[in-house]
Amino acid sequence: MSRSRPAIYLDHSATTPLRDEALAAMQPYFAEFYGNPSSIHWAGRRGHAGLDQARRTVAGVLGAKPSEIVFTASGSESDNAALRGIALARRRQSGANRVVVSPIEHAAIQRTAEDLRDNYGFELTLLPVDGDGLVNPVDVAAALGDDVALVSLLYANNEVGTIQPIAEIGALCKAAGVPFHTDAVQAAGKLPLDVNALGVDSLSLSAHKFYGPKGAGVLYLRQGTPYQPTITGGSQEGGRRAATENVPSLVGLATALELAENERESETARLQVLRDRLIGGILENVEGVRLTGSPVRRLPNHASFVLHGLEAEGVLIGLDMAGIAASSGSACSNASQRPSHVLGAMGVPAADLYGGLRLTLGRSNTPAQIDYTVEQLARIVATLRGAG
Repeated sequence: MSRSRPAIYLDHSATTPLRDEALAAMQPYFAEFYGNPSSIHWAGRRGHAGLDQARRTVAGVLGAKPSEIVFTASGSESDNAALRGIALARRRQSGANRVVVSPIEHAAIQRTAEDLRDNYGFELTLLPVDGDGLVNPVDVAAALGDDVALVSLLYANNEVGTIQPIAEIGALCKAAGVPFHTDAVQAAGKLPLDVNALGVDSLSLSAHKFYGPKGAGVLYLRQGTPYQPTITGGSQEGGRRAATENVPSLVGLATALELAENERESETARLQVLRDRLIGGILENVEGVRLTGSPVRRLPNHASFVLHGLEAEGVLIGLDMAGIAASSGSACSNASQRPSHVLGAMGVPAADLYGGLRLTLGRSNTPAQIDYTVEQLARIVATLRGAG
């Protein structure tokens, strides 16, 4: 970027840069400790030691047992494995044949749940959400029953930042004897992750959302939860996920997660101040904009809006030309150019479903960047409305 056009990254919900500490922890495992962690010789033992320590570190952050940690290649894989693996095992064990999710889940949950319905014969129950994207625990309680194989809800929504009452819903599921999964990909480093306090039976994480490497994920599986492996072959990960583990990336994941948890309170406090400055500035200075998602139960780094009467694409191009990286919603769905299913489920009018704007903050952002972004967004929107 030129001096007159700074590089401002406001798309941390899509991905984060690899932090130096994670990269440094990874490097020895590319060339020095390269052995297959399943091999019994000296080289394998070195790789296994790194993998074992990574597993213990992740377990410590989650308040889990190391044996309950399954390493994967992504958050999407973890979500797929949790839904398919638990649902199929539950049906085989008890005949339970219904999956309960919300209509604002990440595509990895939404499409897997639909696949279970369309290709495996499961019934699918969609819980209602209010205008802020919140699920009411009363509706969860009403949906539970002996025929439910599992419930799955996002901890925090990737498009609008709304935080669900996971612990309350977890208690309901536990009382009903129904496994409860949460996609916590957006929560790491921002919200508490203790699986016992949350009351979840499975939980998914993705390293690149908390300054770790891409291609590394976590599936927490509580001991005793019914589970059928979805990737078969070798006996890696306790027989729950075949394939040689990506040791360098998993070491980086564990390092980044531990740092994110250690810094969580101080960093979320800083981000919340910036977030509120950003939201306030936009609502005050940008014409025809409204906040989406809960104004209270919201991720500390997340600001999302609907721009009435505009398509986000033109706004994003303008922001990019001003040196600002932003998005219209989920990075996993942007390429499809389809209207947001999240905004639709929240009752946003059809005419505005292409007008979503998401600005998500991270470690590098400053107050000056926030003020510049507000100024540029106001200019871009005014120009587009004038041209219209």
